[in-house]
Amino acid sequence: MFSLNVPLPSAVERLASDLHPKLTGFDRVRDRRTLVCKRFGVDDVRDEEGGRAEGPEVPGKEAALDRLRERLRRPLAGVDPFEVAVTGVDVFDAPRSGSRPVVYLTVESEGLVGVHRRLCDAFGAVEGIEGDEYVPHITLARGGNPEPGAVAGLVDSEFDPVRWRVHALDVWDPEFREVAASVEL
Repeated sequence: MFSLNVPLPSAVERLASDLHPKLTGFDRVRDRRTLVCKRFGVDDVRDEEGGRAEGPEVPGKEAALDRLRERLRRPLAGVDPFEVAVTGVDVFDAPRSGSRPVVYLTVESEGLVGVHRRLCDAFGAVEGIEGDEYVPHITLARGGNPEPGAVAGLVDSEFDPVRWRVHALDVWDPEFREVAASVEL
């Protein structure tokens, strides 16, 4: 339903644009990039009694978003802004789901991993991609039949790391492909 994402600075978008010509042969090249901190399902946005708001007075998605923001307060209490760095390019040769290969920007951040763990403790982890399996990353492209050496060429790309400080996290609505709310740290 929603995910909690790290806002990306324009320097990351420029880097992805610079790498774009090397992504030929992939089935899907991302035009919008995200750095997911935690995914949330329907059960994560239930009210205290386990129900979901329905009916003409309260739109389900708006009520769900309000409940999620409320449930995020406790696990995010005391979380200070943290540093994030994009340091290279790597590949998932055998992703947990979907087509392969998946080429992505590598992300280093102890703070992000710490926030992810807090949220998994509060909401549970999506098996196989969260908790101990969590690899912070920004997907560039996936699937298809890239030319021989294309993936290696991407992985060998050299650039100065992109570093920034995260002061807020965004609740992402995948249906509308936009930020639905922001949560300050």
